[in-house]
Amino acid sequence: MMKYKGYRGHVEYDDEAKIFHGEVLGIRDVVTFQGTTVDEIEQAFKDSVDDYLAFCKERGEEPDKPFSGKFNLRIPPDLHAKLSIAVNNH
Repeated sequence: MMKYKGYRGHVEYDDEAKIFHGEVLGIRDVVTFQGTTVDEIEQAFKDSVDDYLAFCKERGEEPDKPFSGKFNLRIPPDLHAKLSIAVNNH
């Protein structure tokens, strides 16, 4: 997993094409990058994030923020207890 400016990138290697390719995770927009070496893929990831942020700024749009994996939810205490029990039993 790669991280830059709060964004995370996932990389895979294509052994037939001999190239790394990746995608920025946790946002709705599609941002991809590629490279043939570790140094190239790391730089391509950073360049893609920077380009994405610059593109959004140029268009006057807010860039997608990466999902943190956290959210607050209020539920009745009895439901909370049942969910906790169910999760802990699996």
